[in-house]
Amino acid sequence: MELDLSTLKPAECYKVLANLITPRPIAWITTVSQEGAVNAAPFSFFNCFGSSPPIVAFAPGNKAPGIPKDTARNIRDNGDFVVNIADETLAHKMVATSASLPHGESELAIIGLTAAKSVSIKAPRIAEAPVSFECREWATLEIGSNRMVVGTVHHAHIRDGILDPQTLHLKTETFLPVGRMAAPNSYCRTSNQYEIKRPL
Repeated sequence: MELDLSTLKPAECYKVLANLITPRPIAWITTVSQEGAVNAAPFSFFNCFGSSPPIVAFAPGNKAPGIPKDTARNIRDNGDFVVNIADETLAHKMVATSASLPHGESELAIIGLTAAKSVSIKAPRIAEAPVSFECREWATLEIGSNRMVVGTVHHAHIRDGILDPQTLHLKTETFLPVGRMAAPNSYCRTSNQYEIKRPL
């Protein structure tokens, strides 16, 4: 099969990309509105892209053509956000926060999760998440109807026991994030990992 993506509809392009570029890490983004309402939503068009400075990027779509989701609106208004990472124990709650709610209603309150104060930014983190990165917006790029938020990471909250405090190496068995597979409902576990030695 060969596909010319320039001839496909946006929904068809999404199916090709979202089904085949997998597994994808999931950014469970928390933001806060100008009125103080906490918003939480997962985004699997996400990754880290550098370490000097440390940067991440994710792509929040629109609610409707030309109407940004609350996540993008809150970042535009306040300039910060938190990338939380969900493990297997939080997967169902993370997915539940993808439901559409009226503007100003908090997914965390409805689902029973805790908003914890951040150290360096206004947006709160999810206290139950094993890893949270406090980020400031560096730029938001709009390419066609796509929106990509690039952020610099300023503070990390990491559950004790996940990283070796001396070497910062991961203790693999202590951190089992979930990943995104084929759209619309497929996810993967990371409990079956293996090593391949890189050449010197």
